[in-house]
Amino acid sequence: MPTLPPTQVLEVRRPFLRSTALAAGVSPSTLKGPRFRRVFTGVYIDAAVTMTPAVRVAAALALHPPGAYASHASAARLYGVPLPTLPDEHVSVATAADRRRRFGIRSRVAPPGAKVVTVGGLRASSPAQTFTELGELLGLVDLVVAGDHLVRRGRVTVEQLRRTATGRAARAAAYVREQVDSPMETRLRMLLVLAGLPEPVVNHIVLDAAGRVLYRFDLSYPELRILVEYDGRQHRADLDQWDHDTDRKDWLDAQGWLHVPVFSRGIYRDPAKTVARVEAALRSRGGSVPRQLSEEWRAHFPGH
Repeated sequence: MPTLPPTQVLEVRRPFLRSTALAAGVSPSTLKGPRFRRVFTGVYIDAAVTMTPAVRVAAALALHPPGAYASHASAARLYGVPLPTLPDEHVSVATAADRRRRFGIRSRVAPPGAKVVTVGGLRASSPAQTFTELGELLGLVDLVVAGDHLVRRGRVTVEQLRRTATGRAARAAAYVREQVDSPMETRLRMLLVLAGLPEPVVNHIVLDAAGRVLYRFDLSYPELRILVEYDGRQHRADLDQWDHDTDRKDWLDAQGWLHVPVFSRGIYRDPAKTVARVEAALRSRGGSVPRQLSEEWRAHFPGH
């Protein structure tokens, strides 16, 4: 395998430009060989480096002037935000002349007053700004998932999102809540809310007689003793978990709680059934339910 000249100072484990490599003595044939991987046109990296979101963002930024920063989906990936498939990297620049056209990269001129921070050594939109930027790319439910994640990870507060969000993100910010543990919990909550059902309480805590945390319910209607729970486990192979679940079920039964478990198929495949089950549970306990539910949820949860 070809080796680099001994005087080579090229940091091949970080994205580098083709022009930089050629100037350092790397031949075009070596760049095309097995030692390097092309990330974007004109940007390469050592083939042994794992291709992470941060590496792709760094490669996109390498093509742009120093003032460029990761924005939109690229910034969100740096923050670990769960996103639907958005294949392009997003870069914001100071002027139109700073934009670079490459397949797989979308560059924009940054708005006035853009807030830029450093994430893992890379320039990126601030968390609050990223949330607003995602409003250009995502639907309402995915935006709330993103907002719940940013808040749960301590990147931003609910109040900051509501104060700064604009456009489509402004409506999503009104639905963002604290202490949400998973994207599927967000989706289940949004399904119920968009159907016009009362919003369940997030992360309700049940204490024992000594004031210690006994149980923590992701979504519930405590005043009605209804627990609505997303269950992502298809098989319960963990015996300790099985015992815990059994103990909790016994406690729920003894305390008069109604348990409505929801699986992934109840959100993606048959959301109408989930809405009907929760509506029935609320009515059985005398909950306040509209005579006619909203149909808005159907645009966001089409089912299969």
